[in-house]
Parts: sequence; C-alpha cells; structure tokens
Amino acid sequence: MSTEVTEPPKTSVKTTVSSRMTGYLAARRNSMFGVPEIIALAVSCFILILVIFSYLYFLIPARSQTRALTAEREQLRTNLKKFHEIVVKENTTQDTVKRITDSLNDFETVTLQRQEQGRMELYDQLNQLMVKNGLRNTSGPTYAPLDSTGTKSTPARSANTKYQTAYPGIAVAVTVEGSYQNLRQFVKDIERSKQFVIINEIELQRARDNNDVAAPVSTEGGSGTRGSLVSLQLSMATYFQRVETPVPTSQEQ
Repeated sequence: MSTEVTEPPKTSVKTTVSSRMTGYLAARRNSMFGVPEIIALAVSCFILILVIFSYLYFLIPARSQTRALTAEREQLRTNLKKFHEIVVKENTTQDTVKRITDSLNDFETVTLQRQEQGRMELYDQLNQLMVKNGLRNTSGPTYAPLDSTGTKSTPARSANTKYQTAYPGIAVAVTVEGSYQNLRQFVKDIERSKQFVIINEIELQRARDNNDVAAPVSTEGGSGTRGSLVSLQLSMATYFQRVETPVPTSQEQ
C-alpha cells in the first residue's frame, strides 16, 4: 500500500501569511500606542522622574536654606536695633554724667567759697541784714565748726554731726526780734545770699517782756509795741570748699 504526501498549494500559504501581516498592520494602525507613542511616553516618564528628583534634591533644600537665611536676617535686624538703642543710651548716659560732673565742678569751685573768706563774709552779712531789717539781736550768733563726713569730730561738736556733709562748714544759731514782716524779709535775704546757706530750723514765738535796755527796733509794718514783736530762733549751716590734701612725694613718704 503506497502513501502519498500531498503538499498544500503554495498559493494558499502565501495568502495566509499575507492576510496575517495585513491583520497585524491593521491592528497596529488601529491601536492607541504605537512605537513613537511608546518612545514619547518613555521620554516623558524620564523627564518626570528627573523633575521629581530635581525638586527633592535642589528645590526643597533651597527653600529650607532661604527660610533659615530669612530668619537669620530678621535676627540680625533685631540685634542691630538693640545695639543701636544701647549705643544711643550709652551716649545719653555719658552726656548725663558729663552734665552732672560739670554741675558738681561748678558748685564746688564757684558756688562754694573758701573757708577763710566765706566765714568772714558770713559774719559781716548777718550783721548787715540785722541792721537792714531793723532787727534786735537777742542771742548769738553762735558758730560751731562742722567737719566734713569721714573726719573724727571732737565730743564738743557731736551735737552738730547731723549737719555734716562732704564739705566743711559752720553751724550758726541766732535769735533776733522784730516785726513779723521784717523777720520774713530777713529770712528771704539769707536765702538769696551768695553764701551757700541752708536753714535747718526756724522757731517763732512772741517776744518776751524784759526790763533790759534794748536798741531801738524799726516798726515798719507793725505797731511798734512789745506785743507786736516776734522772736525768731534761726538754726542754719553754711558750707565751704573742700581743702585738697596734697599727695606726698616719694621723698616725703
């Protein structure tokens, strides 16, 4: 028994391949993604990944650094403002210290007098003011030296220690008698004196009757009788320039 292999016709094979290729090409043409689209999509994904990487690697640190620099700038502005206020305050303090120093120097060298000169002028001035205002001196004036603070005082001067200051001075106590208006003028004249005088205590009382022969008293502003006269007890202190102690040289030491 013989078998024969029959070969398919060549025309049918070509037709099948051609139909498959046509179907594949038609499917490719009808498909959404082709080769160019796939290439473009791949490139787009690469660019997207590159953008995300750049954002994470460059932009976020740059923003953090910008915020840090902005905060540092604000801190520097605040510090600069504080430093400016400190400088202005220091200049103001220096000006204040200078004014105080100049005022103190003027007080010590101009307002206060030397002790020898000031003591004599005070004696003469009190007598002149009593005569000027028509007052009768009934007691004093008594004078007690006032040592400056820090110096040792004798027991006789201990009663005047409350009037001690950084400057040497004299405590003065006087009692005068006259009309009230004249006594007021007397006190005003003392306050307007060129001497640096501080009135510590004032005591007014009615003049006492006595049989002593007294000097005539001016009665301006008053009746001139003993009942209209007033006795004024005045306690005051005047101060003078400090005596500078010379610094001993090495040979004197």
